[in-house]
This record gives sequence, structure tokens and C-alpha cells, in this order.
Amino acid sequence: MQSAMFLAIQHNCGQAERSTPGGCQKSEEKSGKMKKTILKDWKTRLSYFLQNSQNTSNGSTNTAVNKRGKKNTYCRPTPEEAMSWSETFDDLLASKYGVAAFRAFLKSEFSEENLEFWLACEDFKKTKSPQKLSTKAKKIYDEFIEKEAPKEINIDFQTRENIIQTMQDPSFSCFGAAQKRVYSLMENNSYPRFLQSEFYQELCKPVPQITREPQAT
Repeated sequence: MQSAMFLAIQHNCGQAERSTPGGCQKSEEKSGKMKKTILKDWKTRLSYFLQNSQNTSNGSTNTAVNKRGKKNTYCRPTPEEAMSWSETFDDLLASKYGVAAFRAFLKSEFSEENLEFWLACEDFKKTKSPQKLSTKAKKIYDEFIEKEAPKEINIDFQTRENIIQTMQDPSFSCFGAAQKRVYSLMENNSYPRFLQSEFYQELCKPVPQITREPQAT
């Protein structure tokens, strides 16, 4: 699948390029190079996941040490589990490995901020302390909502203004409308492209079983 950025470049062969000999051809060459780079990036990310995970059928798991010194266990989903992500978008989001794979795909489309915002909102709604609620709300606003924020999401003016008005006394629902919009964007746009991508199709392929020769007695 071609990314949104690739499609934009493909359509941006404007009048200036058309009036220049070879202008469109150069634009197509750039688009082709970008497509190859994106496909290579998908394969690199997929390779990373596969190297840091083990199929449950071989009886072992890989571990990695996180920043707190605790071990994280990686367990590659079976092809059947990966295929179950295509049933609904919620099934994908319910799987930790599915979320990780979807995040890697979104990075190839330069839109991972949508998933990160949605996850931040889910964490925000689980906050129990009023003090932490205010702190987390400010962090989400600074990171995703504010104009020219590092990971600014695409929301309409009115939704942004409504959030700004709630920042003085944030509640669990202050990001509700924005989260629903971002969820809809992912479900209707990124999610279908993910299911059609090489990245996802590779996860659905059966994993070759390693057979051992019987030892001589």
C-alpha cells in the first residue's frame, strides 16, 4: 500500500513542474524512491518484531530488560491471532502485540501521533488522583492539542477550543470528542490500509516449524 505522503507527492506535480521538461518524471522518480524507502522501513520494523519474539509453539520466549531492570517477555502471536485483528479495530487495540505492530505501521505513514494520543487518553481515563489528572491533562494538551505541538493531532477548531476551556479544571471527559475523532480516523483510514499492507500480511503467514532429527541411541 502507498502511504498518504506518497500519494500526496504523486498528486503534487503542479503547473510549474508540468511547464518544466521532465518535471513530472522527476516527481515520479522521487515518489518511487520514497515508496521503496517506506517498504524497506516496514520490513525492517517487522524484522525487529520477529527477532524479539518467539512463536508460542516452540516452548520458549525471549526477554528484554526495561529501564526499571524488569524483564519484558515477547511472545509472537500465532497467525490465527494476527488474523483475528481483522475482525474489528477493537480486536487489534486489545492486543499488545497488535498495538505495537499497528504503531510501527503508522510510523511508516507518519501518523503514529493518532495512536499515541488515543493510548494517552485511555491512560488518562484510568487516573484516580485529581492532582495527577490535572498534570496528565496538561501533558496531553502540550504534546497533542496545542497549535504546533510536537505530536499535534488533526482536530477541528471547535473541538480544540472546547478542550482549552476545560484545562483550568480538567475532567475525565475533556478529551472525549478529540479521542472519538482520532479513533474514527484510524478505524476508517489507517486500519484498512494496515490490513492490506505487506507488514500485516507477513504476520498472518504460517510460521515454519523446526523439526529435529531423532538422536541416535
